[in-house]
Amino acid sequence: MATPFTAPNKSGVNSGRHPPLYIGLVIFAVALVGYLGWQHFAHAPAATSPGPPPPVPVIATAVQKQNFPIVLTGIGNVTALNSATVRSMVTEQILSIDFQDGQFVKKGQLLAQLDPTTYQAQLDQADANLARDQAHLANGQINLSRYVPLEKQGFAPQQQVATQQAKNAQIEAVIKADQAAIEYAKTQLNYTKLVASTTRGSPSEPNALVVINQVQPISVMFALPAADIPNVQDALANGPVKVVALSADGKTELDTGTLAALDLPPPER
Repeated sequence: MATPFTAPNKSGVNSGRHPPLYIGLVIFAVALVGYLGWQHFAHAPAATSPGPPPPVPVIATAVQKQNFPIVLTGIGNVTALNSATVRSMVTEQILSIDFQDGQFVKKGQLLAQLDPTTYQAQLDQADANLARDQAHLANGQINLSRYVPLEKQGFAPQQQVATQQAKNAQIEAVIKADQAAIEYAKTQLNYTKLVASTTRGSPSEPNALVVINQVQPISVMFALPAADIPNVQDALANGPVKVVALSADGKTELDTGTLAALDLPPPER
C-alpha cells in the first residue's frame, strides 16, 4: 500500500508558518521596553526644592554690669623724660672718648677720660703732707706726755707745758687742712672721668661734651578736645588711666603707659 508523501521545498524552510511568529516577538519586545520606560518615569522621585536654612544658634547668658571703656585719641609728641648735659669740670686734655653718637648708655658708664696727671700729683702731695703732720703731732704728744709729770713735780715750768699743748693743737688743725686738701684732690681727680648721669641738665650749658636723653621711661605729650577733659578727670579720680602709643598709621602698638598729669589751660577772665 502506498504511503502518502509530500516533497519538501528547496530551501528547507516552511515559509507558510514562521514569519508571523517573528513579527509577534518584535512587537512584544517593543511593548515591553515601552512599559518598562513608563514604569521608570512614573515611579521616579520628583525634584525637591531647597529647604529652609538651618537655624542660627543663640546662646543665652546672665546680664552683667561692667564698665565700658572710653577711648580718646589725640596726636602726641615724644620727648625725653629727662635731659642731662655732661661737661668737664676741669680743663684737662681728653685722652679717650668711650661712647658713640646715639649709643644707649647706663648710669655711671664711662663716657670720656681726661688727663689725670695733675690732679693725681696734687692728691699724692696732700697725702704726703698729712703723713708729715701726723708724725709731728705724734712727736708733740710724746713731748707733752713728758712735760706734764715734770711740771707736776716742779722740774718743768708750766709755760713749757702750755707751749707744747698749743703746738699740738696747731698741728691738729694742720692735719684737718691736709684731710680737706686730700678730699679736694680726690674730687678733682674724679672729674677727669666723665660718666653718664640721670641728673636733669640743660643742653645750652657751656663746655658740654654730650647731652644724654632719658628714653626709658619716656614722655609723650598729646592734646585732647576741651570737651573730653571732664571725662579724663573723672577717670583719674578712680585710678590710673592707661595710655597706648600707636604708630603714625594707627595700626602698630608701640608702647603702653599711664597718664601722669593734665596741663589745663588757665581759666578765662
